[in-house]
Amino acid sequence: MNKRLGYVLAILLAITCNISVHGGDPYLNHEWKVTYGTLSPLGVPQKVILINGQFPGPRINGTSNNNVVVNVFNQLDEPLLFTWSGILQKKNSWQEGTLGNNCPIPPGANFTYRFQVKDQIGSYYYYPTTSMHRAVGGFGGISVLSRALIPVPFETPEADHMVLLGDWYTKSHTELKKLLDSGRALGRPQGIVINGKSGKGDGKDEPMFTVIPGKTYRFRICNVGLKDSINVRMQGHTLKLVEIEGSHTMQNVYESLDIHLGQCFSVLVTANQEPKDYFLVASTRFTKDSHVATATIRYANGKGPASPELPKAPEGWAWSLNQFRSFRWNLTASAARPNPQGSYHYGQINITRTIKLVTSAGQVDGKLRYALNGVSHVDPTTPIKLAEYYGAGDKVFKYDLIKDEYEPSPGQAGQDKITIAPNVVNATYRNFVEIVIENPGKSVQSWHLSGNSFFAVGIEPGRWTPEKRRNYNLLDAVSRNTVQVYPKSFAVILTTLDNAGLWNLRSNSLERNYLGHQLYFSVLSPNKSTKDENNMPDNELLCGIVKDMPKPTPYKAN
Repeated sequence: MNKRLGYVLAILLAITCNISVHGGDPYLNHEWKVTYGTLSPLGVPQKVILINGQFPGPRINGTSNNNVVVNVFNQLDEPLLFTWSGILQKKNSWQEGTLGNNCPIPPGANFTYRFQVKDQIGSYYYYPTTSMHRAVGGFGGISVLSRALIPVPFETPEADHMVLLGDWYTKSHTELKKLLDSGRALGRPQGIVINGKSGKGDGKDEPMFTVIPGKTYRFRICNVGLKDSINVRMQGHTLKLVEIEGSHTMQNVYESLDIHLGQCFSVLVTANQEPKDYFLVASTRFTKDSHVATATIRYANGKGPASPELPKAPEGWAWSLNQFRSFRWNLTASAARPNPQGSYHYGQINITRTIKLVTSAGQVDGKLRYALNGVSHVDPTTPIKLAEYYGAGDKVFKYDLIKDEYEPSPGQAGQDKITIAPNVVNATYRNFVEIVIENPGKSVQSWHLSGNSFFAVGIEPGRWTPEKRRNYNLLDAVSRNTVQVYPKSFAVILTTLDNAGLWNLRSNSLERNYLGHQLYFSVLSPNKSTKDENNMPDNELLCGIVKDMPKPTPYKAN
């Protein structure tokens, strides 16, 4: 059997789902029961969200173009939605799972998500978007392998591990929600968890991973946290970066990696050291008091505990910025398709629209809010996508409350008046758009765009001006779905809005997201054809003003 095909089959057989084929791409069928449970991620018993009794939730493993079916039974006492961060949902924002797209699953009910990982490979994760649920679990990993005949730019690893890490609060999600609803900030997290655990680093922890001397392993590392950037390193071993959020990268070797909120990196690690235990170390970055967690990696038949001396994390964000600039797209590697990634020359496309977004924080009626260009997003009771589809958008929201150009009041950066409303930008289908995100604040931000990959062509200190374009990386910036923005700096992304639907640009910080740091791009195809966008699914949950409205005429297949 072809070695790579054997690797794919081994992973598929390891997942807790049924696999079926209906005359085309395979279907991966999952059934999830979402419940509460009591665990102690930081040593303190607390209520967490379990999926089929697991925390983190079950990993979704598949291959490019697989169809994923997830039947979610909501056994919580609150409405629930899941999003599939980084899965592009081609023509299918109906499955995006945000409150702007979908009605939540009521308690005691079930809903079936159906989507295809069309023309994608890489490392991603899912999480609940309702309330403050992701602060207490409900998240899990997604890995998408290349098809057997598509070359991959590294040898098949001995094993493929998912590492979900992030900062953690010991308060319940209801307590955290009350803090934000009362106008206060969440404050500092209490620690870090790695795959739901926080090692003590005293040599008594059970190993999280076991390795065979001389073998190479793939670790897919995602920051699923709520507030902080995380630095990751491994005692005595280097990390060879091979993939970021669906793109093969130039295979640079690092002592450690900064992974910001919402980001997923794949690294190769070779077990080439003395056979004993070693620590995988994760620590918060850019915080006054750093939290640290460890996970034990054990060599098979090795002898001896891990050294108590942990490798130190880098300091300052200038180091982090320089590392970002070292990440490069592998122009000769194939991704989901057999053609090289570099055959798409994004730097030669004319920009048709520039949108400059300035982030801010302020008080509205004495309560904390976060805004983009002066508008703090709030989800209407009728999802924006449904309101559009039913022709009732004007009863729910207004397009373009923000302008493409925004200048804060002189001397008042980040302190302008804030309007609370649904923040929806009317975008033109297939436009090539330049999006600038300015962060005048004092902490690092991280942003995700759903439905579209983008090229993160530049991050610089200061404010953006058109002259900054001369510094863009227009050759081999990594195609990805998240970007960080350092304090008093800006980031620039380029993307083609060629995926018809409603797509969320959001802060990966739970506090910022919940209090308004997000917007939606409405990308409507003028053809109203299923060639461009899927019709509303038959099982779509309805709520708000569309609940009792007659169903619109479906799109035609042209």
